[in-house]
Amino acid sequence: MLEAYAEYGAIGVIILLFAGQIIFMQKTLMKKLHEIEDMTIKLIDRWNRSDESRDRRHEDLVGRIDDISDDQNFIKGRINSK
Repeated sequence: MLEAYAEYGAIGVIILLFAGQIIFMQKTLMKKLHEIEDMTIKLIDRWNRSDESRDRRHEDLVGRIDDISDDQNFIKGRINSK
């Protein structure tokens, strides 16, 4: 009888250790997943900021080209009117 209790006790301890290991691994993996999620969000934010600066440069370049084409049209008009 004592041997049966010892055997069941050993099996119970092994089951508890296994369950504890599974819970520990789940918590660790979830923490790592949240860290990766945060890094991904930061990376996307950085890309968005670089897109904004690129868009500003593009708008500045388009504005300068528009100014140059306006000046060119003005000069063409002056040449053609004479």
